[in-house]
Amino acid sequence: MKTSYLKILAEYRGIAEKLASAPPSELAELGKRQAAILDVAGKIQEYEKLEKELGENKTLAEGKDELAEIAREEIKIISRRMGDLENEIDSELIPADPLDEKNIIIEVRAGAGGDESALFAAELFRMYSKYAESQKWKTHIISASKSDLGGYKEVIFEVIGKRVYSKLKYESGVHRVQRVPETEKAGRVHTSTVTVAILPEYEARDMDIPAKDIEITANTSSGHGGQSVNTTYSAIKAVHLPTGIAAQSQDERSQAQNREKALAVLRARVAAYFQEKAEKEYKEKRKMQVGTGDRSEKIRTYNFPQDRITDHRINRNFHQISQVLDGDLDPIVNALSEAELKIKKENIEE
Repeated sequence: MKTSYLKILAEYRGIAEKLASAPPSELAELGKRQAAILDVAGKIQEYEKLEKELGENKTLAEGKDELAEIAREEIKIISRRMGDLENEIDSELIPADPLDEKNIIIEVRAGAGGDESALFAAELFRMYSKYAESQKWKTHIISASKSDLGGYKEVIFEVIGKRVYSKLKYESGVHRVQRVPETEKAGRVHTSTVTVAILPEYEARDMDIPAKDIEITANTSSGHGGQSVNTTYSAIKAVHLPTGIAAQSQDERSQAQNREKALAVLRARVAAYFQEKAEKEYKEKRKMQVGTGDRSEKIRTYNFPQDRITDHRINRNFHQISQVLDGDLDPIVNALSEAELKIKKENIEE
């Protein structure tokens, strides 16, 4: 039996013994932990019992009589049940990502490809907005810079709802699009890129940045092309002095609201910076999860002529690009989630 299974059983049995003699002040905590591992401990106990039965039947199966034939059939049944139990137990032992429940800030930026890249950035923004709508989430633009043809050079927005990060954390990275632009007269396929960053949103109490490490300046809000859209100093820029990371907000009505949004983006960016740094160190020691953080990683290609989307991390193809860009992201999200779960299971201690 796996060491991780034995540890859970030992803990569960140890709690049962402690409950018989523990002082009242410890009963609540012990009871809470017992309840938390009750289900998985029960499955491990069943697995332990089946393991014993499997050994007994293997001994009986060595004969040549009718009993040996029955034992061989029983081995097949027990092995299947043990396999199912192992999958269930391993899934329950995988620690939950503490960030999964968080709201997120999405940063979409045009990359290589000029106007075509900016137009695709706008399509990705629409895709995430439509997906959020299908999930009953709320979206809110924090800042945006439009291109001359109506695309986005950059758009930063937040998504608020239930388990947002758990669904969209796989979107960070470089999205590549291959298609014939409407302005292309010769019908040649152009390749453009858009970078996407998915940043879990942190409350001030979760990500405490000392006031002395933040520089805040106010400016007049700017519209398309840089012209001032108002004469009050409502646009806010916040800079994290130790790293030089900056964030700004100008789309809110008041300076106080812009300050709040700028600081929210700053906390998310600073947290992402240190998380990516830690993950790079972790990658050197252990097989890493499906990519969720490296913004320079090419994660997906949208090939319009062949109506094919390829996610390079799991080497899977998906079709019906127009449907996906209309917000039908679940097939891709589910495939990436399953791939990460498989990797995590492989990393469970034997």
